[in-house]
Amino acid sequence: MNNIIVLGAGMVGSAMAIDLAKNHKVSIADFNKKTLYKVLKKCGDLNTIILDFANIKELQKTIKPFDLVVCAVPGFLGFQTLKTIIETGKNVVDISFFSENALELNDLAKKNNVTAIVDCGVAPGVGNIILGYYNEKLKLTDFECLVGGLPKVKKWPFSYKAPFSPVDVIEEYTRPARYIENGNLVVKEALSDSEFVEFDNVGTLEAFNSDGLRSIIFTMPHILNMKEKTLRYPGHVEYIKVLKASGFFNSEPIKVNGKKVIPLDISSAILFNEWKLEDNEEEITVMRISLNGFDETGKFKKIVYNLYDEYCTKTHTSSMARTTGYTATAAVHLILNNLFNEKGVFPPELVGKHENCFNFIFNYLKERNVHYSKIEN
Repeated sequence: MNNIIVLGAGMVGSAMAIDLAKNHKVSIADFNKKTLYKVLKKCGDLNTIILDFANIKELQKTIKPFDLVVCAVPGFLGFQTLKTIIETGKNVVDISFFSENALELNDLAKKNNVTAIVDCGVAPGVGNIILGYYNEKLKLTDFECLVGGLPKVKKWPFSYKAPFSPVDVIEEYTRPARYIENGNLVVKEALSDSEFVEFDNVGTLEAFNSDGLRSIIFTMPHILNMKEKTLRYPGHVEYIKVLKASGFFNSEPIKVNGKKVIPLDISSAILFNEWKLEDNEEEITVMRISLNGFDETGKFKKIVYNLYDEYCTKTHTSSMARTTGYTATAAVHLILNNLFNEKGVFPPELVGKHENCFNFIFNYLKERNVHYSKIEN
């Protein structure tokens, strides 16, 4: 039985800790006592630790006794937290989805004899794993990921609920979107190039540019066309564009009644209540991964993976927590079972390229009723 610590007791962090506690001794750390208490009520086998992740010395001291660290801290803390974990010499699986490039820590991880699997969720995550696997099988020309987490019940005006903090969601709407077109890096505003796409079980959704390619821009430069788009219910994009254009997401202070306030802080506070996904509120995850390429005989191949996943009423676990968290816990078992033991920082495409890792992850997800369907032409 391994000794594992999960950093972050939010929706995804708690789901991962509960999943891992079936076979391992697991501790979960967070700054928020109420959040930890809520997780403990769901699973009494967990050990809880109150921890300020920004306190580097305390973080180092806390993780020292553990065999492996799972990092699910907020994005703005992610890079520094991962760096500290690596410096402490601990193997790690990370889903904190920070804006910095995790590959910058590759040399540090090698120096400290650490295996770090990063961006290991649903997207980024499973899409990368699929890409890495088929990159070994085909000469790929195109990759597209369409993905979104959505409430089952639409509530006007946004028809959206956030499984993450509003600040992280807003960054998805403001960070410039990078994609690859004809081998060239193209940068466009987030929310641009919106289009309607049909999905089974859901109907029409709206897809828009977002900065989700992340590591594959650097690890898969030979693929001519790569794009990631976020999915929302129709109408959501227009409301967000109005807020963005009106300055509600600006981080520069403005004066209101003689006091300086930051519009982004105010908007986040308002949207926290508007977008808050309540306990036991049903939501879904929808994803479509499309790949085009040629096999060794020169025959054209098109491969499409589809995911439709719902809130689990049996375990009271959100779909986003299941699809994101169980991908990460599968990666934890890859490391613990010595199925993946290379040293350095590895985004999921560099793990999925190994057939045994690819099969292990998809079998692990299937055992937890997260099912991907495949169409191959």
